[in-house]
Amino acid sequence: MVLTTMATESAEPLHCSTFASRYVQVCLPRFKMPDKSIPKDAAYQIINDELMLDGNPRLNLASFVTTWMEPECDKLMMAAANKNYVDMDEYPVTTELQNRCVNMIAHLFNAPIGDDETAIGVGTVGSSEAIMLAGLAFKRRWQNKRKAEGKPCDKPNIVTGANVQVCWEKFARYFEVELKEVKLSEGYYIMDPVKAAEMVDENTICVAAILGSTLTGEFEDVKTLNDLLTEKNKETGWNTPIHVDGASGGFIAPFLYPELEWDFRLPLVKSINVSGHKYGLVYPGVGWVVWRCKEDLPEELIFHINYLGADQPTFTLNFSKGSSQIIAQYYQFIRLGFEGYQQIMENCMLNAKVLREGIEKIGKFNIVSKEVGVPLVAFSLKDTVTHTVFDVSENMRRFGWIIPAYTMPADAEHIAVLRVVIREDFSRGLAERLITDLNKVMEELEAHATRRTLVGHVELADDSKLEKSMREITGYWKKLVSERKKIAGGSGVC
Repeated sequence: MVLTTMATESAEPLHCSTFASRYVQVCLPRFKMPDKSIPKDAAYQIINDELMLDGNPRLNLASFVTTWMEPECDKLMMAAANKNYVDMDEYPVTTELQNRCVNMIAHLFNAPIGDDETAIGVGTVGSSEAIMLAGLAFKRRWQNKRKAEGKPCDKPNIVTGANVQVCWEKFARYFEVELKEVKLSEGYYIMDPVKAAEMVDENTICVAAILGSTLTGEFEDVKTLNDLLTEKNKETGWNTPIHVDGASGGFIAPFLYPELEWDFRLPLVKSINVSGHKYGLVYPGVGWVVWRCKEDLPEELIFHINYLGADQPTFTLNFSKGSSQIIAQYYQFIRLGFEGYQQIMENCMLNAKVLREGIEKIGKFNIVSKEVGVPLVAFSLKDTVTHTVFDVSENMRRFGWIIPAYTMPADAEHIAVLRVVIREDFSRGLAERLITDLNKVMEELEAHATRRTLVGHVELADDSKLEKSMREITGYWKKLVSERKKIAGGSGVC
């Protein structure tokens, strides 16, 4: 939800487009419902015309969100657009598909369940809701443990890196949990597991590790964090767990780095969230959260309802939502399989490599991102005297490219970068085109900076070339006269 401000009644009305004027002869109000209905053709054209001013999703390189799917999947989504996911008794097949997806993800993340066991998890509206649910489960488990021990439970905290997405800050603020952030430093833009373990205390409900930082795409070292917390738990008896935010990297690591230990293979990892609408290859918005076992999700958080036709356990923040994305996720899983996802992720990484090498050849940037992680390229300017990454970002929009520019979080705010996210629909040809356009922008910015310097410098101003020449000639003769005076003993005779 985006908060908006309401315009006054004196705001200009919405003028009809050229095409819509064939049906509508009066201007439509912008912020009030019109008094009368208009033809569907006109309504479509008016809205379509305004939407033309939006950016092209395929060229939106700021977003991790899927912007292309196969036509067959589109058809399935449209066919399910009128199904309310929460009506499980009315739509039992949709519910079954969700359960299958949960189990597929749990097995992908090496949850300790048998082939005939049911995994514990739920589909959500993106990873934001998934993180809220996982955080609530950690908070409730910690509270229950503290109460059983007769200890206060009014000051919970969670340890994260300063590179976490805003949804973690929202969870902390909305559910009254202190957010303890491990600060970043230049050249190291992910959470330091050693510092994170040091910040843990008896009130820490969990440590949140990021598998695929939004800033640089890097994977945090969950294995080292698990080992450090294991030792600390032995010393203190706190039993601090780990949550892995795999929103961006959860559908990448299993296919590209199968030997990397970050998931339920590590004993302290109790829950994992992942975004189906990112590298799960589904349109927004769908996320998933899975728990290691049933004991990690407190029963008192689960609601049982029966007024929709049958007993239905539910653990969500919102109630009604569409079924389309759940169905699309199942389509992608059975359509692609492990091999298909692996090929797509490998192709994304190859395109990221092409882009990274092309940006390096321009010679104006430092690559900030690493080669292992989410397929993206984050890069900063070597020289920011005459222009910044924000200037580069703004000028790239002239070619249609939407490339975000931003500063790093706490203790690294002086570092500003550009970031290009490589998705399935970002082809090799687009990567090469982006390099060409980026090189053009850099040449133009440097040429403009040179002209600006020349104009701003009195000695080299365009309108003072004659004055410059005269000063040079006068200076030469003054120097010559001075030398002659010395030779002549100060007589002044040349």
